[in-house]
Amino acid sequence: MRNIDLSQAPLGKSATYHSHYKRDLLFTLPRKTKREEIGIAGTLPFQGNDIWNGFELSWLNTKGKPVVAMAEFIIPCESPRLIESKSFKLYLNSFNNTQFDSYATVENLLVRDLSEAAGASITVTLLPLSHAPALLQRQFEGVSLDEQDIICDRYTPEPRYLKTDNETVTETLYSDLLKSNCLVTGQPDWASLQITYTGKKINHAGLLQYIVSFRDHNEFHEQCVERIFVDISTYCRPERLLVYARYTRRGGLDINPYRANYPIHLKNIRLCRQ
Repeated sequence: MRNIDLSQAPLGKSATYHSHYKRDLLFTLPRKTKREEIGIAGTLPFQGNDIWNGFELSWLNTKGKPVVAMAEFIIPCESPRLIESKSFKLYLNSFNNTQFDSYATVENLLVRDLSEAAGASITVTLLPLSHAPALLQRQFEGVSLDEQDIICDRYTPEPRYLKTDNETVTETLYSDLLKSNCLVTGQPDWASLQITYTGKKINHAGLLQYIVSFRDHNEFHEQCVERIFVDISTYCRPERLLVYARYTRRGGLDINPYRANYPIHLKNIRLCRQ
């Protein structure tokens, strides 16, 4: 596992699929570079996790019979490295024709490899498919912003849309209109975004315009969430802030980052587009 620059990553390139376990397929990228772009250096202004879900995990038992499972991966935002998503997919595919004697063996192997790649302790939970219906939630809790009658003519991040009133409130807002693009391939990334805060009331129309302004922005999921967190913190100065995005899956994986300025551990739910 190497910490490389994007020009060497497998994302956006044709790749050989390995069906026997191959640990060195994982590629990583430093979080530090993109964080410096938004003024983060030294101590992080937030805490949180990146929740990944794997929907295409399979291996063979010791009799050669296939086993299939969903997987939950929780990567702390304090980890120094991101795992590039296509390399993650290729790595998981390498389990397909490899024999393992139990769920626990697979889980422990994933924990070891992914923790080493990210540079921090990763939590892995394998889920039988029978558990999947219990995870489904149709939409985020809170007040939807999406019925706001707004003009949208800016499609790169514009934090000047973020304005507040004098009233102090605690509220949870969400939008299903977040779209950004992959930093490497330019392919669209679709997400639902939830914002919970305490502080001066954020103008709802301006907040939705801000969310829509990411439409042509090229950045990884985790980086978009951190940019949104920093912009809201800077322009609205809430006392408490949580930013949580759930992205639709690509290549059998979805990524769901959240950042907060207070301790919180969120459940891994699935929205209707996931």
